[in-house]
Amino acid sequence: MMKISLQSRFLFSAVTLVFFLLLGNGPKEAEADHSASAFVQNSIFSNKIVIFSKSYCPYCLRAKRIFAELHEQPYVVELDLRDDGAQIQYVLLDLVGRHTVPQIFVNGKHIGGSDDLKAAMLSGQLQKQLGSN
Repeated sequence: MMKISLQSRFLFSAVTLVFFLLLGNGPKEAEADHSASAFVQNSIFSNKIVIFSKSYCPYCLRAKRIFAELHEQPYVVELDLRDDGAQIQYVLLDLVGRHTVPQIFVNGKHIGGSDDLKAAMLSGQLQKQLGSN
């Protein structure tokens, strides 16, 4: 009869516990990711202008100021003020390849960040997309 050491039993128990903990949390994480993804898609396609932002970010403030100067009211999602902000940021990374903020969408089209927005405004492209010019 084979003897199993106490250390081996402990290791087996620890691995089993970790496995069940991970297995138990898996569906919840997938649900959260799906929920964040649905929120992002709904936000982009239900609003003329969407800014995924962080309340303290100077680049986000500049983007909001640009829209204010154009008399446009964006839908702003402040990621740092939401419980699911990190998940939303991962969804944006998958969607646009960037994890930085702001990420700006106009009429369902990704504009980019603050510098991209400013360049689009200076070239007149932003106003065309907004239908203002």
